Amino acid sequence: MNGRRGRLRFAASCGYIDSMLKHCCTMALCALVAGLAALPAAAAKGEFFVYIGTYTRGSSQGIYGWRLDAASGKLTPIGLVAETVNPSFLAVHPNNRYIYAVSEMAGGGQKGGAVSAFAIDRETGRLKFLNRVSSKGSGPCYVSVDHSGKAVLVANYGSGSVAALPIQADGALADAGSFVQHSGSSVDPRRQRGPHAHSIQPSPDNRFALAADLGLDQVLIYRLDAAAATLAPNDPPFAKLDPGAGPRHFAFHPNGRYVYVINEMASSLTAFAWDAPRGAMRPLQTVSTLPKDFQGDSTCAEVLVHPNGRFVYGSNRGHDSIAIFTVDRDKGSLTPAGHVSTQGAVPRNFGIDPTGSWLFAANQNSGTVVVFRIDPASGGLSPAGQTLEVSTPVCVRFVPVR
Repeated sequence: MNGRRGRLRFAASCGYIDSMLKHCCTMALCALVAGLAALPAAAAKGEFFVYIGTYTRGSSQGIYGWRLDAASGKLTPIGLVAETVNPSFLAVHPNNRYIYAVSEMAGGGQKGGAVSAFAIDRETGRLKFLNRVSSKGSGPCYVSVDHSGKAVLVANYGSGSVAALPIQADGALADAGSFVQHSGSSVDPRRQRGPHAHSIQPSPDNRFALAADLGLDQVLIYRLDAAAATLAPNDPPFAKLDPGAGPRHFAFHPNGRYVYVINEMASSLTAFAWDAPRGAMRPLQTVSTLPKDFQGDSTCAEVLVHPNGRFVYGSNRGHDSIAIFTVDRDKGSLTPAGHVSTQGAVPRNFGIDPTGSWLFAANQNSGTVVVFRIDPASGGLSPAGQTLEVSTPVCVRFVPVR
């Protein structure tokens, strides 16, 4: 009798457990469906605003916008989204609600180099001007936002300095919380008689800010306090490039273990191992961005790592091409994988959309942004048959549509 009762109790408990499992699975499924339903329709479809920063020469008046369907590559023009002077480089806030643009001008005061803040209209893609503050130097050419969204970092090429600007609650900027003037020179008497800060970005963990200085042949490393918008020299304080290399921009690998520096003057890429705890860079390899048989004059501009971490791309101005490299994920080293013409003159900058499907090459001197489809297997580029007409385009940025 006791055995029979035990079997009945066991059967009942199994039924209860089965019922609970079904209930939990149903609840989980409902939660999953509800979560998917809550996703913004545009984000689920892979729709993005594409912003193009320009020099306001000729017919350009500021920042221009398009709407991109990443699945099909269809582009819909928005037009002039913000009228502003020489917005040659743009940065997007991590919350995708604000854009920051340099005003690349001479002079160090409010009438000279500046950074402007804009709010993004998430329905139309147009930008609302918030405010403008001094970049604390001349010729600001690069701007980025720390990963917490509390500080804007700006590099002043003309005066060879960097600054950190606090971001206020409404997205507007406050006056610089930190300013650092670089000093020194390198071997080229024409271009390296003094410092020329060309880019500044936070490290993946947001503990450091790295600044490439073309005039010094160095990537300077600062300890970053984003909440206070301050920069302090790190130990080690910099990584050295080859004399005359002219480091311009750099990009971290998605795994956070490598940094790729593009050298404007030497037309080369240098791979570094990144020591995250110390904030230190160890050189691994330097490779040319040009074909072996190229004989003309050319300089480099932009470097990006594909979102999948398998490819690195660099732009050549003169050869007018995108150089393609494959990445050894275990070693961080690069292998050349060819060149693709940008179908225009002087590709100053290019952008890769967040899905990794499209590359937009901004040909500054021909007034075109040419779209390429990215082969996810090989990293190769093929023209998508779309060319955007933009006077003196310089910078390309993507913002998810919501």
